[in-house]
Amino acid sequence: MKQLKISILAIAMLFVGAITTIAQTADEIVQKHVTAMGGMDAWKKVNSLTMTAVMSANGAEIPINMTIVTGKGLKVDYTFSGMTGWSIITDKEGWVFTPFAGQTKPEAMPEESVKQSQDQLDAQGPLIDYQAKGIKLTFLGKDEVEGSECFKLKAVYKSGKEETIYIDATNYYHIRSVTKIKAEGKEMEVTSNMGNFQKLPEGIVYPMSMDNGNGPMTIKTVVVNKQIPEDFFKPKM
Repeated sequence: MKQLKISILAIAMLFVGAITTIAQTADEIVQKHVTAMGGMDAWKKVNSLTMTAVMSANGAEIPINMTIVTGKGLKVDYTFSGMTGWSIITDKEGWVFTPFAGQTKPEAMPEESVKQSQDQLDAQGPLIDYQAKGIKLTFLGKDEVEGSECFKLKAVYKSGKEETIYIDATNYYHIRSVTKIKAEGKEMEVTSNMGNFQKLPEGIVYPMSMDNGNGPMTIKTVVVNKQIPEDFFKPKM
């Protein structure tokens, strides 16, 4: 009986050791990623990002403006066929206006869509101080993204949303995300690819090209901590 107890204890310790190793590996990968992206000190100073970009879709060049203020709001506006549409997400609600789809005034987003999008109210991104944000990470081993060996991390947000994060094993940049979302009652995956990483004057490194399947987007400018008016995230009816 004593030998059986020792064996069970040894097996339990083996499982605990394996879990600890996985946690340490995920944390070590994130630490190296944060360093590669400019370091924790530089990123902790980032409270807002204001960007201009151009997306290529169906032969058209679509101008895009995006503003993120941590914990407050995210606004994206884009111009197509001479009309400007936009979407706004705040910590409480969301609105969308798409005149090229026949809308004549802004409409409130469904509650489910708002909840799924509120994790994006973070100018720093999920891996900066992820534990304080309540994000749980699991190391899933290695995978390949377009010829690049990557570390694969599973992130579970406080909202329950799941995201698979791919970190380039050579430079520790975050080059792909696969996010599970629900749309019209169905679960689907959205894949976003990032590239052309550049260091900004503030010391942070940021991807200047992105593609989530709607068309490649080139970021033209990034302004850190621009003063944003209090009513910026209120829809204009």
